[in-house]
Amino acid sequence: MAGLQTLRPHEKDLGGGFIVRRTLPSAQRASVGPFVFFDHFGPITVRPGDNVDVRPHPHIGLATVTYLFEGAMMHRDSTGVVQRIEPGAVNLMTAGRGIVHSERTPKDLLGVEHRSHGLQLWLAVPAEHELDAPGFQHVPGAQIPACEVDGVLVRVLIGSAHGLTSPVHTLSPTLYLDLNFALASGASLALSAAAEERALYSTDHDVELDGELVPACTMVVLEPGAEPVLRAPRGARAVLIGGTPLGHRFMVWNFVSSRMDRIRQAQDDWEAQRFERVPGETEFIPLPPRRP
Repeated sequence: MAGLQTLRPHEKDLGGGFIVRRTLPSAQRASVGPFVFFDHFGPITVRPGDNVDVRPHPHIGLATVTYLFEGAMMHRDSTGVVQRIEPGAVNLMTAGRGIVHSERTPKDLLGVEHRSHGLQLWLAVPAEHELDAPGFQHVPGAQIPACEVDGVLVRVLIGSAHGLTSPVHTLSPTLYLDLNFALASGASLALSAAAEERALYSTDHDVELDGELVPACTMVVLEPGAEPVLRAPRGARAVLIGGTPLGHRFMVWNFVSSRMDRIRQAQDDWEAQRFERVPGETEFIPLPPRRP
């Protein structure tokens, strides 16, 4: 592992101990394949009275991927989609030329103590698709292909690996695997070289990559074509992400684009509330102060 790029997240407490760890983008690296944003939230026990809702906010030029390990959230967006998101399901929202969505606690969990833990990642989309119509895909956990490899449960969330192909459709070659070492503590797995660029991230326990320690909640960018052996002495839940890089993207707040003028236009449109609204929502997150 000597010489491999290692990315450590910066943490932000959103209140009540709700920690978000952001690994991408970083000062050292802006993206891995098409992934331009990597947020790991929780795990946390949400108690009655805690407010972890995310009010309506806009996106352009990207696709969000939401994946839960624990808990549930209710997705609503400006296309009219209302979807409960539960552990194991893959939810991909393509913003295209513009979408607004909220993520709230389902009504049955309001006032009920529960756990929340998951990942939200953003994919840049090819420049020729940045102005596509917005859309949403929901694939239940039961439809995500999985197999056991050397005692490790591998779920192919996006892309193809280990002879399996996910039904989730993306606009460029993308890889996203959930690697669960809970079946056999100390199991090891040769990481698939199924993408041009790849990175590994363990969500809970330290792991070993070719015998070298990788701390939990740390991203390691792998060498192209290499198949290092991942071992989890204490068991772990890790993800492997990657795909084909799409080139430079501008990122400002919730907006991603190959052109800065589109981001400025999106800022103007959100400030003037010209985006389509989420049906039934009256709140929204204001545009942050603009930087010169």
